[in-house]
Amino acid sequence: MTAVERVASFVVWLLAAATVIFLLTPLVVTVAVSFGSSAVFTLPAPSWSLRWYQALGRSRELWPVVLASVQLAALSTVIALALGTLCAIGLLRGDFRGRDAVVTFLVSPLMLPGLVIGIAMLETFRAAGLRDVWASLILAHVVITLPYVIRTVYAALSLFDFTLIDAARTLGLSYPRAIMKVLVPSLAPAFLTSGMFAFLASMDNYPISIFFTDAWTKTLPIQMLQYVEESPDPTIAAISTLLILLAVAVLVVGDRLVGLRRMVDL
Repeated sequence: MTAVERVASFVVWLLAAATVIFLLTPLVVTVAVSFGSSAVFTLPAPSWSLRWYQALGRSRELWPVVLASVQLAALSTVIALALGTLCAIGLLRGDFRGRDAVVTFLVSPLMLPGLVIGIAMLETFRAAGLRDVWASLILAHVVITLPYVIRTVYAALSLFDFTLIDAARTLGLSYPRAIMKVLVPSLAPAFLTSGMFAFLASMDNYPISIFFTDAWTKTLPIQMLQYVEESPDPTIAAISTLLILLAVAVLVVGDRLVGLRRMVDL
């Protein structure tokens, strides 16, 4: 390795380390503040305490919101998995003009600002006469989670040999059983990966959910914003820390069951 290559490698690693530190510092600060005893956001904390986590346990407003967010994320993820898998199969196996344009259209919610999507869906739901809060939230969250499923399952299907299904049928399996025995196990990593990302995307969504919640039905990000506006204490840092732990747990589970490298490849 020449001197120029060594300098270039050092600069690249230095920039990578600086980027990692820049991205992780807010998370570290949030976690540190959540364990402080001060009633305001202070670092270094005068002493360490679990008072804000204990306050979360006593909160009567938080846990119904958490339960509603988990239910919404789980239901929208299941629907997105079913619809996204069917869309991916149709796009891959179908032979029609404009297929690439359809693929781009289906993943377009990832490319547009959330506020733009939220306003568009709000106007659409009003024009269609949809007023129910839960139905609106579920449809909206399916729209924002569907791209994760379609992209991941489409990539996995492009690597699958569909002649294996025909081979299973020649061995006596019916078409549905061949699908369950051959295709589904091959797509299990894609289902797991896309499902986890879809669940996290639904749990963390704010710019779209804000248009469809009301005083009686709120999601966790909406409730967190209300805490910041009404009582800005480290309780919000404790909630954020738990969400960080949720994301870390999802990555650990994905690594154990699929492997991070394979998740990235999907």
